[in-house]
Order: sequence, then C-alpha cells, then structure tokens
Amino acid sequence: MTLPHIDPSKENESDIQRRYYAETASEYDDMHLESDWQHSFALHLLTGYIEFYKITSVLDVGAGTGRTMTWLKQKFPALTVKGVEPVEALRERGYAKGLLPEDLVDGNGYELPFQENSFELVCEFAVLHHVREPNRMIREMNRVASRAVAISDCNFVGQGSFPLRLLKLGLFLAGLWPVADWMKTRGKGYTISEGDGLAYSYSVYQGLGELKKRWRSIRFTTAHGRPDSLFGPIATAGHLFLFASDADAPP
Repeated sequence: MTLPHIDPSKENESDIQRRYYAETASEYDDMHLESDWQHSFALHLLTGYIEFYKITSVLDVGAGTGRTMTWLKQKFPALTVKGVEPVEALRERGYAKGLLPEDLVDGNGYELPFQENSFELVCEFAVLHHVREPNRMIREMNRVASRAVAISDCNFVGQGSFPLRLLKLGLFLAGLWPVADWMKTRGKGYTISEGDGLAYSYSVYQGLGELKKRWRSIRFTTAHGRPDSLFGPIATAGHLFLFASDADAPP
C-alpha cells in the first residue's frame, strides 16, 4: 500500500487525518489487523468488564469501520452498541458490513451528539493519539458515560530502548516533554506514517487528571510490557488499557 500524498503545508491537521482515512478506507481493516493486536487484547478485557459490571449500553468513540461495534454485537446480542465516526468513507465500510446508519453515526469526540449519561460505558480504541486535544475528548467521554470509561491507547514513555524510556520518563515527570516533542517534530507537534496517518506523541497517563475528576476507580492493564524497570507500566509498557468506573464491584 502506498501512503497517500500528503502536503502538510496546504492542509490543517484535521483535514490531513480525514483524507488519509478516506483514501485508505478500503484497506483499513487489513492494514490494522496485525498491528492492532494490543487493541484486540484490550477488547477481550473489555468484554470481561461488560460481563462483570452487567453493562447494557456502549458507545465507541472514533469507531472507524465498526470493528469494535461488530465484535460487541456478536458477543452480546442484547447489548445496545453505537459508534461515532467523523470520516464518511469509514462509516460506509461499516454499513457495508451490516451496521446501521442509526448505530454508526457521524460525529467527533470533541462534541459527542448525545446527552449526559446516555451510555453506561463509553470506550475508545487508538483514537486519543490522533487528536490535538485528547483531554477535551476524555471530558466528552466522561460526560456521556454513566458508569464507566474504557481507554485503549499509547504510552510513548514506555516505547523504545531502556535508556530512551528513562530519558522520556524524566522529561515527562519534569514537564519538559512538550519542548522535546516540539524539537522532535520540528515544531509541527505530530508525525505522519504509512500505517497510522497523522499521530501525536501521547501517553494514557496524560489523561489521568480528567479521569480522576469523574471516576473513583481506575484500573491499568498492560497489553505488553518489559520486566526491566522498577518504574512500573509508565516506563515499561508502550500500550495500556484503562478502565475507569464509579465502583470496584457491580451493584
């Protein structure tokens, strides 16, 4: 697959990302099948939480072609599952797979088209590292969720060699990572790759403040990690699954 021609000087970040997905929509699922095994692992964990907490409704933010929606509908036929996706070409792929337009709807994570507490669980898979303001999206997820929020996304601190991870951890804890990232990306704040389109340097730890404002319990699970550090998941896991809820046990 050839990376679509992208000229950052002529498009804003949102346009770049939307066009990337529009031009790769027909290959989207195949492109991410192998690289998204971490999210598949997280999705299996999510099904356990849905069963444990007896969740009855789920919203998937940035649903893409509806892979998560389809999975959940198959696992839980009685579950209400809806998704929000801003790219029309990706939604059309979802409709071709049998999803209904009233279930996979147009919208973005900054302004979810639902009232407060509309869904018991709101989730996202690999979306937050594609947006400039991830905490703004988390606030919207918190607003729409009545019982829990699930996040499956990157942790840039835990990626790379051991010395590099220690360096990034130090910069992150000192509040200097934005400066380092600005230098790394030559002032753009993002990178563009064939497999992921436009992406920002992101760690799920950057969203903890917003999650703690809304939820009493936050669980971390690593999709993969390295047993070579005393610093825990923040310096060993390049990907994390978070489950934030009001209670440790179901009512």
